[in-house]
Amino acid sequence: MAKLQQSSYVVCLAFSIVLNLSLIFKLYGHGGQWELSWSRRAAEEAEYVAAVPCSGHGRTYLDGLVLDGKQPACECNSCYGGSDCSQFLTDCESNADGGDPYFLEPFWMQHASESAILVAGWHRMGYTFSDHAYISQELERLIRKVHDIAGNAVTQARYIVIGAGSTHLINAAVKALSSSSTNSFNSSSSSPASIVVSIPYYALYEAQTEYFRSVDYKFEGDGSLLQNITDGTKRVIEFVTAPNNPDGKLNKANFQGPNSEAIYDRVYYWPHFTPIPTPANDNVMVFSISKLTGHAGTRLGWAVIKDEAVYQRMLQYTLTSNLGISRDAQLRALKLLKVVIQGGGKEIFQFGYTTMRKRWENLSNALSLSNRFSLQKVEPQYCTFFQKIRGPSPAYAWVKCEREADKDCYTVLQEEANVYGRRGSVFGAEDRYVRLALIRSQDDFDILLHRLNQLVSKEDAQPQIYMKNVTNPSIS
Repeated sequence: MAKLQQSSYVVCLAFSIVLNLSLIFKLYGHGGQWELSWSRRAAEEAEYVAAVPCSGHGRTYLDGLVLDGKQPACECNSCYGGSDCSQFLTDCESNADGGDPYFLEPFWMQHASESAILVAGWHRMGYTFSDHAYISQELERLIRKVHDIAGNAVTQARYIVIGAGSTHLINAAVKALSSSSTNSFNSSSSSPASIVVSIPYYALYEAQTEYFRSVDYKFEGDGSLLQNITDGTKRVIEFVTAPNNPDGKLNKANFQGPNSEAIYDRVYYWPHFTPIPTPANDNVMVFSISKLTGHAGTRLGWAVIKDEAVYQRMLQYTLTSNLGISRDAQLRALKLLKVVIQGGGKEIFQFGYTTMRKRWENLSNALSLSNRFSLQKVEPQYCTFFQKIRGPSPAYAWVKCEREADKDCYTVLQEEANVYGRRGSVFGAEDRYVRLALIRSQDDFDILLHRLNQLVSKEDAQPQIYMKNVTNPSIS
């Protein structure tokens, strides 16, 4: 028996020596550089797919279609077609509807090596991390760090919960604040909490609240109407979007008092979209990777919460509805945030601001020649991140048709310019308004601007003068 144990020990020792010698050879046998083994094929495949040019008007993806069993197929930008996206489709629709933030794609192409991830097939196969948590400790640290760098939110002594994008967290917050067991309200009323907004508002607030019908809350719409009839005892939960989608305004809560709570949607509260006058310090604030880095498809957002009880209810909601957030999504977000914080965040925020500012200036200049269309007015403001007064760079243009006959601005742009935006009524406003997305690809913006310039040029030589609010684009 002793000989058998001794023999087993010798075998294990020999295996250990061989393994360590193999590792040493890999590390030092190639000039001190680690030699790739199993990851080489995956890395080569990723670079091969990313290198397909698609004429500069499209992309190929690892999860995209494959032609002839080997050649990745190009996915073309709007108004481009053909196998290599080289054909410009002159009669195509100009897509200014969707909010895909492709404007940051060039930034990530410039930072390909720092932002790329390649993981083993056995990476994080369990439901939780080793500490039994559902959020990576390093990811939470980086979230707090990026807010500290941007100066847009107080995170010290606050709780953080992650979700599958901000949409997941919005309903988690509604559920947490409206629950009959919550201590957020001082009211003893058993009636459902009223969910209110300010017009224009992001349509998902209403759609999601109505979809997840509950005895604890009810969507009431325009909060100004409720203010006129409430005596202060009614429970109110107010969605506050700052900057607002669609008009970019830094909204504030209209309801105050012990029976009122606010959910601050601050996904656009980053230096590339708005001046940062002060760190936000609200009870419940929602952010997302989508509008920070442009990775909408990663589906990861987070909420910064003051009250522990509210945090626990929101955490329970995310676990019950989703059993935690994808480890792969967390890893990608972690990798992206590491790039964001490099150099104090200056590179990505300067790139984003410069891009969005230039687009706003070009659009403002185009519509300033029009007596038919006007833009929302966004005032220059001091930004603590850039440490100067800076001009507007909103994610969306909130366009108004000024002519009395143009009651449906969406249809006007669609029929006369082949431009598709989003109707004002979707945001609770008049259809005399239409939202145009400015955060899509450069191709999308160039086509949008070209179509609007053509439309403005067709106006009468001596048109009627209408009152307009057009921001002075000269402020940098």
